[in-house]
Amino acid sequence: MNLGRGRVLPWLQGNRAPMLTHFSKALSYAARLERGVLAVLALVATGLFAFVQLADEVMEGSTHGFDSRVLLMFRNPQDLSDPIGPRWFEEVMRDFTALGGTAVLTLLTVFVTLFLVLAGKRRSAMLVAGSIVLGTIFSTVLKLVFDRPRPDLVPHGMDVYTLSFPSSHAMMSAMVYLTLGALLARTQADLRVRLYLICCAILLTLLIGISRVYLGVHWPTDVLAGWAVGSCWALLSWLLARRLQSTGPVEPPGQKSEKGDAGAPPLSG
Repeated sequence: MNLGRGRVLPWLQGNRAPMLTHFSKALSYAARLERGVLAVLALVATGLFAFVQLADEVMEGSTHGFDSRVLLMFRNPQDLSDPIGPRWFEEVMRDFTALGGTAVLTLLTVFVTLFLVLAGKRRSAMLVAGSIVLGTIFSTVLKLVFDRPRPDLVPHGMDVYTLSFPSSHAMMSAMVYLTLGALLARTQADLRVRLYLICCAILLTLLIGISRVYLGVHWPTDVLAGWAVGSCWALLSWLLARRLQSTGPVEPPGQKSEKGDAGAPPLSG
């Protein structure tokens, strides 16, 4: 026993500093993760609070003055049927708004899901598809609940057939692009690639929402509400992906599923 103690104690004393260093790094990493989760939850809570407050004001009619002023900012004062800017710019805004259409978002979701399957990330693909499908159902329910009519202050720049609040283009583009950006970023190990995906998603979401007001098919508060709900949905999807990756059901960044790796030929230099 004395011989064992004589060997173990010097080993512990000699390796205590590296062990403490690794333990300190682990605690620091866990603290950063915890702060990140709390920050995201705070953003979700803020977004939900903003949506509830906005919906309450809209239902009371308190936002009509704000909506009208902003909507008229995008119109020629001498001719309300004429959006500001040249004709080519109006066509550009129609192109932007088409990026938030149901057909485009559905195709994009299918393409990304198939890409993840082919890349060997089948469980990530299931998470992406499930998040978008549930988000689509949720957006439809919200529009039916609030039952707000479309703007009648200016002529519409395109045909519309559904209710107004919240904007489905703004909400679904935020849900789809931000969710895809966040979930795809979770599959990438390179920080620069993650930031690029997130920035592209945010830019697309903003352009689509602005185009809806420019074309006169939505009140500005419709778009703001859509952004709020869609962003919260994307953040919650990101949290879920992070949780599932940490516990194993979803592939972490840079790793394929076991089935995706099976039988794969080795990469040559």
